Amino acid sequence: MTGSRKTAISAVNRTRTSSRRRWLRGVSFAGTLAVAGCLDRPPGGDADVIHPGYDTREVRVETSDGEVLGSVTAAIADTPERRYTGLSETESLPEDRGMLFVYDTVGDRTFVMREMSFGIDIVYADADGVVTEIHHAPAPGPDEDGEEQRYPGRGQYVLEVGYRWTADRDVGVGDVLRFGPVEPTAAVAGAGSNV
Repeated sequence: MTGSRKTAISAVNRTRTSSRRRWLRGVSFAGTLAVAGCLDRPPGGDADVIHPGYDTREVRVETSDGEVLGSVTAAIADTPERRYTGLSETESLPEDRGMLFVYDTVGDRTFVMREMSFGIDIVYADADGVVTEIHHAPAPGPDEDGEEQRYPGRGQYVLEVGYRWTADRDVGVGDVLRFGPVEPTAAVAGAGSNV
């Protein structure tokens, strides 16, 4: 074989090997994503492993100019029972998760830290999703049940996210919660708060 023919064959083999490696890396990456996706869903297809049985929505927080400050996947608390329980039966809350409390009208409400094991931010928003109040609520102390930690506000929607989530993203009064349509599901949906 001549020198130029050996060089040409060698170049073709390198190209095939390089292409094969890229293909294998792609297959490996796709397999990893598929496995991760399966692990994220419990049997039965319920996509919310943190709050099984709850509907979820992506909730984006934007400035009034539309700049996205952050987003979470929020479990929807749209019944009196779910609003009363809130996050109190949740062991921990990842940074990309939250709970959206839905009422049928704007009203004065008070949230408490009942039996919470971690701190949260409580974000009140009006009927248009405009943020009206933000509280940074630390976890109750070792000998406290959280009932005395009261956080009042006015809104039709209340978003609970991890402690200082709003401060870390510069979320403030006047910013806007954006999410798909949700409606309270009980006839007495506007009654009360989570107190």
